Amino acid sequence: MKADIVTIDGPSGVGKSTISRRVAAALSFTYLDTGAMYRAVGLKLQESRVDLSDEISVESCLKTLSLKLLPAKSSSDDVGVVLDGLDVSREIRVPEIAMVASRASALSVVRKKLTLMQQEIGKKGKIVAEGRDTGTVVFPNAAWKFYLDALPEIRMQRRAKQLRARGKEVDEEELLAMIIKRDHDDQIRPIAPLAKAVDAHVIDTGQLSIDAVTGKILEIVR
Repeated sequence: MKADIVTIDGPSGVGKSTISRRVAAALSFTYLDTGAMYRAVGLKLQESRVDLSDEISVESCLKTLSLKLLPAKSSSDDVGVVLDGLDVSREIRVPEIAMVASRASALSVVRKKLTLMQQEIGKKGKIVAEGRDTGTVVFPNAAWKFYLDALPEIRMQRRAKQLRARGKEVDEEELLAMIIKRDHDDQIRPIAPLAKAVDAHVIDTGQLSIDAVTGKILEIVR
């Protein structure tokens, strides 16, 4: 039985978040930002100064994990995140935390905990799940699967624009290197690597507008 779920996977900077929010709104589905969950865990581990090579310490730290996602205020905003009672919506969106999240997501104890949380959310169906393994691992029985992609240079420019809009200084060469490294790390990790589901529709977002990609997805789902 196929679940009433849309999965949208792909590397960072392909527009997954914005497109997922729009698709969810158009379908009256709930938007599940799995990436925000991993970023929150990365922030918790970093602030707790946990050695990521020590899975026992990681597991111990996550025993007290309290995580809540808040609806985005608008179609141009990210999902809000409350970590252990504190709003960390802005703190988790910096590149440094993205790198920590990528490392943490390779740990079996982290993936197991968050995958179970995500699957629990998806039991009622009618969700748009966005991440890197939502169509391959989290919801392999999703009715509609999509994989978005774009060149690293294009994704870097998009991310730089977002960061500057938030008042952040950006070193484009450093940001590009981080994106390429994260792609590599996500693709080679032994647990739930970034990969296209065999039954996913692949869309190159490099030369398409957000509206165009959203329209393609909605056309297939409907």
